[in-house]
Amino acid sequence: MLRTVAEAEPVDLITRQQYRHFELTLEWRVARGGNSGVLYRVTEALPHAWQSGLEMQLLDDAHHPDGQTPETSAGALYGLIAPRQKVLQSHDGFNTARVVVRASHVEHWLNAVLVVAYTLHSAALTALVAHSKFQVLPGFGQAARGHIALQHHGDPVWFRHLCLRPLPD
Repeated sequence: MLRTVAEAEPVDLITRQQYRHFELTLEWRVARGGNSGVLYRVTEALPHAWQSGLEMQLLDDAHHPDGQTPETSAGALYGLIAPRQKVLQSHDGFNTARVVVRASHVEHWLNAVLVVAYTLHSAALTALVAHSKFQVLPGFGQAARGHIALQHHGDPVWFRHLCLRPLPD
């Protein structure tokens, strides 16, 4: 099990390799009011992973302000696409996340339920980015491959049973 150290400098854990197509599954838990995320297709062109990579939000919806906005709640494509339904366990229990990126198709699964599906580089996604806080970030979400990162916002977060499987091109 991996656990963030809340008092430590918030540094994201990032893969050495870059991935184009992959399936990532893990179990996660945040402390009450906690916030984290799984970022993918992250480049190292900008100082922070969130500035280039797309994110599946991991959050205690009931006790964090972002949980009140669908596009920033648990399971969302952070800041862009709300989850189709709420399937979050309480903050003191583990949730299961699964991110699948195959060709241009992306899926976010939360507790075995498909909550977000979208197409990379689509007109719809481009429009969402153009009307978001990410519009000022050059190349946001555009990388053809990138690192995967576990985000550390300074809150206690636990990750376990991580399984990363590259998928064939």
